[in-house]
Amino acid sequence: MRLMRDVFLLTFLAICLALHVHAEPFSMFPRAGRLISPDGRFEVRDVAPESSAGELVGASHSLWLTELTTGRSQKLCDYLGLAAVAWSSNDFLVVTQYVGKKTSRALVFAVSSSTEPVLLDAAGMIQMVDVEMRPTLRENDHVFVEASRIEEGTFHFRVWGYGKHDPNGFRWNCRYSLTEGSVSCAPEN
Repeated sequence: MRLMRDVFLLTFLAICLALHVHAEPFSMFPRAGRLISPDGRFEVRDVAPESSAGELVGASHSLWLTELTTGRSQKLCDYLGLAAVAWSSNDFLVVTQYVGKKTSRALVFAVSSSTEPVLLDAAGMIQMVDVEMRPTLRENDHVFVEASRIEEGTFHFRVWGYGKHDPNGFRWNCRYSLTEGSVSCAPEN
């Protein structure tokens, strides 16, 4: 019963945040099931693992990218709970994985490249942000990193949360240079 309540609350939170935060249209997986690229060449599909008797069903899922003309597929990532997925042009897929009730992380997949995806989460960003911003990521126990869009080689995302360091919460608008691998964040006004 508690698991169902937690899943419901997480789903509700993620849907509200996705509608409020993002400029691009995001689809919530696993419910969406599939998402076609704007040019119709690719499809992102949710795949639930097959389970044997006694295993927890529906806990983890995978996102797969398929080129529709060739049928060639590749696994993008596994996720637990919910993933908000959107195309940013025909070349990039942006994903927010909600990892429990206290955190999320953002990923960027370059569709036409075999490079590793960009993954941004609170722990990984600690060394990337300005020194005075680091305690916010270290000392708050609720930190969400949410994907938004890509414009001109820059990945735009939002970081927000609350906890011991910021009991009233914090909100940052952030950018990640896809060519330089650097992050810049500024408090939201």
